[in-house]
Amino acid sequence: MATTTVVCGGGGDVEGCDGERSLDLLPAALLETIMTKLDVASLCSLASTCKTLKSCVTRVLTFTPNFHIFNVSLSMETVRPLLFPNQQLSSLKLDCGRLGNSAIDILVRPSLREISLHNCRDFSGDLISEIGRKCKDLRLLCLGSVAEKVGRSISRCALEDLLNGCSHLEVLALMFDLSLYLRPGDGRIFGLVSDRLTHLELGHITSRMMTQLLTSTEISGQDSNRVTTSTVLQNVQRLRLSVDCITDAVVKAISKSLPSLIDLDIRDAPLEDPRQVSDLTDFGLHEINQNGKLKHLSLIRSQEFHPTYFRRVSDQGMLFLADKCLGMESICLGGFCRVTDAGFKTILHSCASLSKFSIYHGPKLTDLVFHDILATTLSLSHVSLRRCHLLTDHAIQKLASSLKLENLDLRGCRNLRDETLKAVSHLPKLKVLLLDGADISDTGLSYLKEGVLDSLVSLSVRGCRNLTDKFMSTLFDGSSKLALRELDLSNLPNLTDAAIFALAKSGAPITKLQLRECRLIGDASVMALASTRVYEDECPGSSLCLLDLYDCGGITQLSFKWLKKPFFPRLKWLGITGSVNRDIVDALARRRPHLQVSCRGEELGNDGEDDWDSADIHQHIEAQEDELEQWILGDEGDVEMEDAEDESEEDASEED
Repeated sequence: MATTTVVCGGGGDVEGCDGERSLDLLPAALLETIMTKLDVASLCSLASTCKTLKSCVTRVLTFTPNFHIFNVSLSMETVRPLLFPNQQLSSLKLDCGRLGNSAIDILVRPSLREISLHNCRDFSGDLISEIGRKCKDLRLLCLGSVAEKVGRSISRCALEDLLNGCSHLEVLALMFDLSLYLRPGDGRIFGLVSDRLTHLELGHITSRMMTQLLTSTEISGQDSNRVTTSTVLQNVQRLRLSVDCITDAVVKAISKSLPSLIDLDIRDAPLEDPRQVSDLTDFGLHEINQNGKLKHLSLIRSQEFHPTYFRRVSDQGMLFLADKCLGMESICLGGFCRVTDAGFKTILHSCASLSKFSIYHGPKLTDLVFHDILATTLSLSHVSLRRCHLLTDHAIQKLASSLKLENLDLRGCRNLRDETLKAVSHLPKLKVLLLDGADISDTGLSYLKEGVLDSLVSLSVRGCRNLTDKFMSTLFDGSSKLALRELDLSNLPNLTDAAIFALAKSGAPITKLQLRECRLIGDASVMALASTRVYEDECPGSSLCLLDLYDCGGITQLSFKWLKKPFFPRLKWLGITGSVNRDIVDALARRRPHLQVSCRGEELGNDGEDDWDSADIHQHIEAQEDELEQWILGDEGDVEMEDAEDESEEDASEED
């Protein structure tokens, strides 16, 4: 049968259809109707293919109800033509890392019902105020990192404008430090919040202010005579916040003031050891879930700033908690240094519906907690036991009896050895396995090849210092199609370029690869990864969205030749040591403005457990965003980066 060609009005040829037709012959209304079913990233992907589709996309963007671009930070010059003509926009979700106050008039409009803006560092409180004044019908608002840039600030009046104006809010997430802008008594302004609110998330607030917010019974509006006795936030079902210190008072206020609460996530990171009168005790745990509706509980004390713990909570507090949490589905506890096996075991044996169980830094938790887990009716799918140093292989063997395990986080459990891997290798549904710092060997990881590797999506062996290239050759021998997408190989002193060759040769569609602090990894690994060809979802090229090469000893300026386009077309996060050559690093960042280049060693990407917008990042989305970048930037050459490379080479020649 003869093959013919479809000519896209200005683009390339596509074979396989009868007759020679042009998209120009199709009614524009038909094309636009089809395009209304696509998201913005897909529209931009189409726009980059030919003039006809670009024209149609331009018109569609004037009336599309949703504009969602999560992982590309757009400039003012790009946002203005995409958003300004659209008066029917109802949902806006955007990374504002390259925007500031001058974009407020473009972003904020009366038609919006959902706003989710990340990385608003260069915006002041004017953004919050304008949303309150213009978006009277808003249902969802998520703002991240507002006014974090030096010189920006937020006033109490801006928050009042927001809460007064948006009287229909159902979801409110203010993910920045409110304590920097509010005085001790200002927590009461949250009395203005919509009575329809069901979800509230606050980036940081003091315990005192939160207690005032919850215990206030007066709700004052613009009319000073407007006073009611309704409980503030009485319809909130999900509360997530960070405070300076979790206390009995704030826990009691939450329990008594939020009768509809289903999901509670509260964490702190004290700068010093709290005093007894301002800390959580056994009696505070007794106050949790007074209404019996709580399904999800997370109480975490972080050691981010100071090595402090819940020193006034004992096994008795866990007994109190277990008595009130019989219907719990997920429990996460962190920093309970005095709680022993008896306390944690009581939780496990009391909550028959528990599917997610997490303990962070349980210094007294041992294998005995899981010794008779088979005697329970538990069906655990997610288990996290981070930094529980006393755990051994025996505990994991008992846990592995739950064949429904999908997520197993054992980071920092340094006494786990190869028997742990043998046990988990038989879990048919395991998708996430995190083993940072475990005492495992190449032989142990080879056990995964026999079963669980087919289902595993994320694997981390960071800091497992006994590992060599051998385990990579075993896992990535090309004998089977892998589901693996995320791989963390950081801080493996014996890992060499040969391991990355095996990975590249296998064609595994890895989207996230971390190699930081692998001193033997060099330019050859970057070349191998750049040359990888993965043909999933009909998108050829390297599948990597995140590549962390920070402090890899063999990386030189040669690697930067392979980090330019067209190599790594989907790459959005890159970690590199800035001292390799600062000029070339800066040139790369300017040439690929949508590539987030980190030179200071910070961790890249988002932690899924802490992602307040919880937007999934999939390979095909990343590919579409790359098309967006292509549409925005056009076909400009790499002149600037090449100039930087030439200057670097000239400097090197002069030194020689």
